[in-house]
Amino acid sequence: MSINLTEKEAYTAMYAFLVQVYERTQSNDLGGLLGDMSTIEDSETADPAVWHEWLRCVAQVKQGKVDIDLHIHS
Repeated sequence: MSINLTEKEAYTAMYAFLVQVYERTQSNDLGGLLGDMSTIEDSETADPAVWHEWLRCVAQVKQGKVDIDLHIHS
C-alpha cells in the first residue's frame, strides 16, 4: 500500500499518533513534545525549530538514511 502525503499531512498524522500514545501513557516528556509540535498562528509550530527538524528528517528518509529495523544485540 502506498499513500502520498504532503510534509504537513505526514506531520499531522505523526502528531495524531503521538497524541494517542500520550493519552495511553500520560508521559510528561511526550506531553511537552506535543506542546512544542502544536501549531499556532499561520500554522507555525509553537517551537519553530520543530518544523525545521521535521523537514530534515523527511529529507533523511527520502535519501534512505533512516534505518527503522529493530536490531537486537546479545
